Amino acid sequence: MRMATALCVMMSACTALLLGGAAWAEDTHSKSEAVLIIQGQVQDETGSPIGDARVKVFHDGHPFQGEMNAAQGAGGHGDSGGRGPAVTASNGLYMIWVKSNPDRITDGNWAVKVSKPSFKSTELIPLTNPAESGVDSHGLRQYNASVSLTLKRFQGIAFWLALAVLVGIYVLISFELVHRTLAAFLGAGVILLITHTLGHFDSSFQILTFEQALHAVDWNVIFLLMGMMIIVGVLKESGVFQWMAYKAFQYSGGRIFVLSAVLCLVTAVLSAFLDNVTTMLLLTPVTIEIALVLGISPFAFLIPEIMASNFGGTATLIGDPPNIMIGSYAGLTFNDFVITLTPPVIVALAAQILYTKWYYGRDYEKAKVDDVPEMISFLKEKYQITNYTILASGGAVLAGVVMLFILHGMFHMQVSVAALFGGATILLVSRVDIVEILERDIEWPSLIFFIMLFIVVGGAEETGILQYIADWLMKLCANNLILAVLLIMWTSAILSAIVDNIPFTATMLPVVAFLSKTIPGAESGVLWWALALGACFGGNATIIGASANVITIGIAERAGHKITFLDFIKHGTPITIVGLIIASAYLMLIL
Repeated sequence: MRMATALCVMMSACTALLLGGAAWAEDTHSKSEAVLIIQGQVQDETGSPIGDARVKVFHDGHPFQGEMNAAQGAGGHGDSGGRGPAVTASNGLYMIWVKSNPDRITDGNWAVKVSKPSFKSTELIPLTNPAESGVDSHGLRQYNASVSLTLKRFQGIAFWLALAVLVGIYVLISFELVHRTLAAFLGAGVILLITHTLGHFDSSFQILTFEQALHAVDWNVIFLLMGMMIIVGVLKESGVFQWMAYKAFQYSGGRIFVLSAVLCLVTAVLSAFLDNVTTMLLLTPVTIEIALVLGISPFAFLIPEIMASNFGGTATLIGDPPNIMIGSYAGLTFNDFVITLTPPVIVALAAQILYTKWYYGRDYEKAKVDDVPEMISFLKEKYQITNYTILASGGAVLAGVVMLFILHGMFHMQVSVAALFGGATILLVSRVDIVEILERDIEWPSLIFFIMLFIVVGGAEETGILQYIADWLMKLCANNLILAVLLIMWTSAILSAIVDNIPFTATMLPVVAFLSKTIPGAESGVLWWALALGACFGGNATIIGASANVITIGIAERAGHKITFLDFIKHGTPITIVGLIIASAYLMLIL
C-alpha cells in the first residue's frame, strides 16, 4: 500500500511538472520572465511528515495572483497549472513553480502559509533570498527557495467528533447492540458524511475525506486475508482438514487437554513462521471438526488457539504486522526478533496452556470419549482425504506462497501479493467453481469490518487522537527508562485491544525512535521490544484486538457457533495481563 501510494505521488508530481513546463513553453519568447521554485517539507511536532496539507504562496503580504504551478500530492485537488495552493504528498513534500519577472522575484517579500484541518495554521513564513540556479530548459531564469514547516495540532471539533464515533462503535460492539460489522460500517459512514457535509462549509468539521479514507485502509491486510481464504477454501475440498482432525485426536490418545495443548503449540509455531491470520485460517476448520466430533463447544479449542497465535506471532519479524513495521523502521532483522522475543513468548505460551486447563477443564471433561480406540477407528473411516489431485496441486501452491512469505523482504514485496497470486493459481489448477468459492469461503463480513474499522481509526489518527496519546506518553516518560518501557508496553497493549494495532504502531514509531535517542540506556533498542510485545500481546484481550481474532470468530459464526464480546474478554483479558506481566519482568531483566 505504501509503495503504491508513493508511486502515485511520484507520477502525479512528474505529470504536474511536464504539464506545467509544456504550458509555459508556449510563452518562452518573454526573456524578462523567470521561474521561482519553492519546495520543502511539512512535518508535525514529532518530525513525522504531514500529507494533504495546503501550502499557499504570498507576495508582499498578499496571496500571489500570478501564474503558478503546483505539484499536487496524494489527495490533492486542481490541475497542474491552477492558482490554488499546493497539497503536500504523503511524505510531506511539496513543490511550487511561480512565474514572474526577475526583479519581482529577487526584490519582493515572498512567504508561504500552511494549513490543514486539526492543525493550527502557520503565520506567514518568509522565504530567504531566492538563489539563482541558471536557466531552465525553456530559457527562463530559474531561482530556488526552500522552506520546511512544522504544524502544531489542536483539539478542535473534528477531534471530539472522531473520538465520539470511536467510543460509540466500541460501545455498540461491546454490548452487542448491533453486529460488529454494522457498527464499524456506521462509524465510517458518519465520519465521511460529517466531513463532506458540515466540513464543506467549515473545515473544522473535516475528520477524514473520502480520498484519505482510501489511504487509511491497509489493503495489504485485506488482500492477504482474501487470498488466504481462497487457498483454504479450495484445500478444504480435498478433505485434508478433516483428516488432520483425525490425526490430531489420534496423536493425543483421547486426552482432551493434551489435544488442546498440541493444537496451541502447532498454532504458535505456524504463526511465527507464516503469520497468525493465515494460521488461524488453516486451523479453524480443523478445530471445529474436532470439537463437533467430541461434542463440546468449538471455542474450548478456538479461544486458546487464538491466544497462542498472537503469542507465537510476536516471536518473529513476519509473525504479526506491527513487527514488520517496527523491523522496517528500526532496521531490526529477523534474527533480532527471534533471539530477543522468543524467551518471553515461550513463557507466556506455557502460562496460557496452564490457564486453559483451569478455564476449560470442565468442558474437556464433558467430551464424549467412552472408547478411544473405537473413536479413532470411527474418525479414520469418516475423515479421509477425498481428492488427492486438489491436495497435491493446492499443497504445492500453498508451499510456494509460504516460501514467498519468508522471502518477501528480499523482493521488497507485500505479503498480499503472494497470497493473491496463490489464490488465483490454486483456482486455476484445481478447476473448482470460483463463484462458489467466493460466495462460500470468503468471510465478507470480516473483510468489510476491517475496511470500515481502518477508516474509523484513520479518522482518529488524522484528527490527532493517537498522536495525543503518543505525546502524553512522551511527557510522562521524561528520562526514566524503566517508566518508558512499562508505559509504552502497557499503553500499547490497552490501545491495541481497543483499536487496530497497525495505525497505533505507525503513530508510535517516531515517538519510540525519539525516546530511544534521548533516554539514557534506551539505545539498546529495548523500547522497540516494549512496543512489539505490547501491541501483539494486547491483541488477545478482545475480539477486535487482532486480525486473527476477528477472522476466527467470523468463521465460527458462519459455521453456526457464536461467542459474545464479553465472553471473549472474560477469557482473553486475564491471560493478556499475565502475558504482559511476564513481558514486563523479561524487559526489566534485559535492561
